[in-house]
Amino acid sequence: MMMKNKIVNFERTSLLVLTPEVLTLVFLTLVFLSLFSCTKEVMIDIPGYKEQLVVDGQIETGQPPFVLLSRSKDIYAPTDFNSFLGSFVSGAVVTMYDGTNTYTLQEVCTDNLPPGAEQFAADLFGIPVSEISNYHLCGYTSFDPNAFGQVGKTYTLNVEFEGKSYSGSTQIVQPTALDSVYWKPEPDLSNYGYSYAFMSDPLGGYDAYKWEVKRLNTVNGEPVDKRFKATFSPVFDDEFIDGKSFEFFYENPMSYDDDNLEDNLKGYYKQGDTVVIKFSKMDRYVYEFMISKYTQLQTNGNPFASPTNIVSNLSGGCLGVWAGYSPTFDTLICQP
Repeated sequence: MMMKNKIVNFERTSLLVLTPEVLTLVFLTLVFLSLFSCTKEVMIDIPGYKEQLVVDGQIETGQPPFVLLSRSKDIYAPTDFNSFLGSFVSGAVVTMYDGTNTYTLQEVCTDNLPPGAEQFAADLFGIPVSEISNYHLCGYTSFDPNAFGQVGKTYTLNVEFEGKSYSGSTQIVQPTALDSVYWKPEPDLSNYGYSYAFMSDPLGGYDAYKWEVKRLNTVNGEPVDKRFKATFSPVFDDEFIDGKSFEFFYENPMSYDDDNLEDNLKGYYKQGDTVVIKFSKMDRYVYEFMISKYTQLQTNGNPFASPTNIVSNLSGGCLGVWAGYSPTFDTLICQP
């Protein structure tokens, strides 16, 4: 009897120990042991860097075509100003076909500019006018008025460089103007607010838009903004707004470069600002490039963001875009 009692007691003790928590712990221990006891070295073959031509070209209504060519950079390459300037290339043959005529774009370099083009080149490259002639940076354009952008035309770009050919097409679509623009102060900031707009998207078809701005304010007789600047998310299409009328607003992108402005005021326009809004329309392929570009810029450095490949409307193995735009312009005076 004593032995039986001892056996019974032993069995009861075992049942008390093997609780669900204990069983879970045992299971996890076995899993970890199996994982660490069966390891295998995995070799990942990462493709090496391959340099590619980068095309940055555009044509818009009433303006000449303009194309910049550069070389892509390895992720580990230097990112200083001189490296940036050194990435641009010259010596290509660039042509544009508008459905009727073919135009050979002229190579124009910053150290040999036509009179009066210095400011345009300085704004394009972000270099002061006083220094623009010190660099050999080249772009491709045409001064033939017949080559200037026209609504409804499709423009095909062809680039011949170092024995290779690259091409792409873009269309200047019918523009859509904003119905109205206005400014209103934020409730807690009586002298600062966003720029607002009301627009009506055409029903049917596909429409995509880009928003850019610059202020006409001057300091000591000089404009504070020499060129248009895009906001953080300047492009959108009509996937969810087709045929609808709606209100939207945009921030002031120039304010983020103002070190003298308090952080809580950045993003706003100040009462009294005069702003030119450039509201451009583009085709689907240009939009797909732009949305992938800005998505990558916004998620750069975020380890939790999904990788984004920038699409291109160019063939031949190059990167970049050949973009057609049909802009409309509005002047906004920031007053209630």
